[in-house]
Amino acid sequence: MLKIEEIQSIESCLDSLSELLVQVVDDCASIGFLPPMKLSDARQYWQSVITPDTILFIAALNNEIVGTIQLHLCTKQNGHHRAEIAKLMTSPNARRKGVARTLLKIAEERARAEGKSLLILDTREGDPSNLLYQSLGYIQAGKIPHFALSGEGELDTTVIYYKIVD
Repeated sequence: MLKIEEIQSIESCLDSLSELLVQVVDDCASIGFLPPMKLSDARQYWQSVITPDTILFIAALNNEIVGTIQLHLCTKQNGHHRAEIAKLMTSPNARRKGVARTLLKIAEERARAEGKSLLILDTREGDPSNLLYQSLGYIQAGKIPHFALSGEGELDTTVIYYKIVD
């Protein structure tokens, strides 16, 4: 059974989250890191995630962390109504089981509870995540070519999406 939990402190799941990040990056996910990823770099990343404007959810199957999502609350005066969906990741072994969809819905619910009416996100063009976002009502706002370097040394296009969540 899939269990979703908001994490306020990283210490208890630092090792599991670090291993998940290494798995996902080494599987060529475009989430800001390049393969091969060192476990020490993953640990350093996770230790910096929890901030007052970042809400982190984890997904667990059989007590094993298999996914995460972050909701970044905008703190700018003119942006209190919006948030960014970031670092949605699912373990390669847990894909196609509804983990990412469930995490995204939970993040949307939390955004509404925080008074946010606009969500934004970006993802690499051609990744399966594009289909997920579109299926949940995210609208493509545009594309930026040559946005992110891939593990193969190519410059990939990113697609920017938004969703109004009244």
